[in-house]
Amino acid sequence: MIAVIKVLRRAPLYIFLTIASVLSVFPLFFMVVSATNTSAQVLGSRLLPGTNLLNNLHALMGQQPLLSALYHSSLNAVLTTIGALIFCSIAGYGFEVYHSKGKDVVMNIILLAMMIPFAATMIPLFRMFSQFGFPTTLSVVLPAIATPFLILLFRQSARSFPHEMLEAARVDGLSELSIFLRIFIPTMRSTYAAAAVITFMAAWNNFLWPRVIIINNSEQTMTMLVSNFRAGYVIDYGVLMLAVLIASLPTMIIFLVLQRSFANGIVGAVK
Repeated sequence: MIAVIKVLRRAPLYIFLTIASVLSVFPLFFMVVSATNTSAQVLGSRLLPGTNLLNNLHALMGQQPLLSALYHSSLNAVLTTIGALIFCSIAGYGFEVYHSKGKDVVMNIILLAMMIPFAATMIPLFRMFSQFGFPTTLSVVLPAIATPFLILLFRQSARSFPHEMLEAARVDGLSELSIFLRIFIPTMRSTYAAAAVITFMAAWNNFLWPRVIIINNSEQTMTMLVSNFRAGYVIDYGVLMLAVLIASLPTMIIFLVLQRSFANGIVGAVK
């Protein structure tokens, strides 16, 4: 009887969570189903899978350079993620391990940069990269490899790094670089995973800066490819939904693979 009463008391919570879950998953479900239907069926809000998936894929590859866009998006996202993990982890490690009041001032200045919208720095960045003549890939990657948020994330995580281990490694004769590579990085695996997920998703979904800096259509990214469907007079919503689904898959896979490490990394940084 007591167990039944407890279940009844929790029933409103279960109902609310069920409704919230359905509302959260429904856009993804509709996107997947719509990728298999025709444009007329999508406009008719059909909620059942169709048989037009191969036709939509054929039309997508015929209208847009899908493989090229996937390649350039993957290249930009991977290079940005690797560069951000290297530079931001070194910066965060240095700010905390070699702590001083001067570094706190510099860190505060870096954090102030988070308040500046990208639109305010976009034109100076464009002029700079145009004048120096950097390759397109570097022009997309370089502005994103050092972000104040990731530096702060690694700095907060480094606060939980045992300084006794650091001193013991120095006594054993390890260099500072060896300490960072052989002790700090393995200890902070969850933080690196969280930073990798955040950076990869941001780099893959980045639209405004690639749209500004990329001039050659052969180097366009997936976000640019999806936006091209909105530029026509007639929109094939089945093809559009398939393009959105393909553009969403890499970020979903990365998050699902690293979700546990992502949660541990965020919790560790908050602590």
